[in-house]
Amino acid sequence: MDGTHATTNASSPSRDTTYAVNSELTLERYSSTIFQSLRRTDQRKWAHAYLQGLLVTTGKKSVRRLATSISRDPSVVQSLRQFVSLSPWDFDEVMEELTRWVKAHRPEPVWSISRAVLPKRGDRSVGVNRYFDPSSGRTLNCQLGLGSFLSVGGSQLPVDWCLHLSTAWTQDPERRREARIPESEQYQPLWAHALRLVDRLSARTGSTSSVVLVDMSDEPDVGHLLHGLSRRRRDFVVAVPPHLAVLPAGESAPAPVSARTLLAAQSLERAVVPLPGGKQRATHLQTSLVHLTGGSQGSSLGAPYRLFTEVVPARTPVPLWLTSLVHSTLADTGSIAALYPGTMDAIDSMEQDIGLLDFEGRSFPGWYHHMALVSAAYTYRRLHERTAAPSHHTARRVP
Repeated sequence: MDGTHATTNASSPSRDTTYAVNSELTLERYSSTIFQSLRRTDQRKWAHAYLQGLLVTTGKKSVRRLATSISRDPSVVQSLRQFVSLSPWDFDEVMEELTRWVKAHRPEPVWSISRAVLPKRGDRSVGVNRYFDPSSGRTLNCQLGLGSFLSVGGSQLPVDWCLHLSTAWTQDPERRREARIPESEQYQPLWAHALRLVDRLSARTGSTSSVVLVDMSDEPDVGHLLHGLSRRRRDFVVAVPPHLAVLPAGESAPAPVSARTLLAAQSLERAVVPLPGGKQRATHLQTSLVHLTGGSQGSSLGAPYRLFTEVVPARTPVPLWLTSLVHSTLADTGSIAALYPGTMDAIDSMEQDIGLLDFEGRSFPGWYHHMALVSAAYTYRRLHERTAAPSHHTARRVP
């Protein structure tokens, strides 16, 4: 579906593409590959120009500043604005190609899903609403996106996004029309968006063994996500709310207890956790085997899960993790959880360096187009830093 967020067709024909892994990644080659699904020559031209602008423009990356960075022609502003907001091209096809590119660099078998909080002024930006942001402890007027990331050499690279739409948007015909929200897009809670991202990444990669890593520590209905991942036979490491009701394993008639209460009663276990970049951290953890409440298996509790948390002297709250990897060591499971801060760092870097926050985003297709372009620019920068010699690149101006 041009310009909207359609479900990826896993049976779509693969393209005969040679990816740059050990050679220098020229922006021209990278752009021509990632945006090869764009039908028209002018679309591919402006995709490359926008990508270039995101990478070379300093400070705020408004469309006007991007245009000024790459051309002296005043008409370029309108051309870039038309390309990102109105031109009919498919987000899914671009992100599928970006996923292929990242997959060629042998990512870790972990899919990290994280949210991006995008503060906005006013009420015109698509999906904007009042949300409580746990990281800042404030209620913000913002857009809320959920993204999936693949890990390559310690870098978390974005390969898909969902925009969270509240019922204030999905049930308002005038807002839907002005923002060009497709009829297929309806309200979904965050846990449903997470499952949607998992399903799309499964279709794109064909992987059945990758572990889902996600922070849902403020999601009251996290049980729906956990049961959904279990039904998909997908292993996971999920940060859960402290009040999540669990059933201690090994008891004949266990009574529900909160995750925090159960873990607080456990003795400390020492583990040396491998960290990204080849480092290690000696730490102490508390852990317990548990069952979930509210399952659909009748009287059977099913297989147990492992609940664990790291014990640190600082007073800052630490996540409580639930995992299906009960036969893995605490060190190995802890190393997967240790990847999550890198995802938050990636989003912060996209905000500070690549212009994630700098698009007004009034239309639904425009938001997805911007996220595709920012994701492609960030991935290029991270992979270029890993594979290429120091660059003496100067911006090539658009004619």
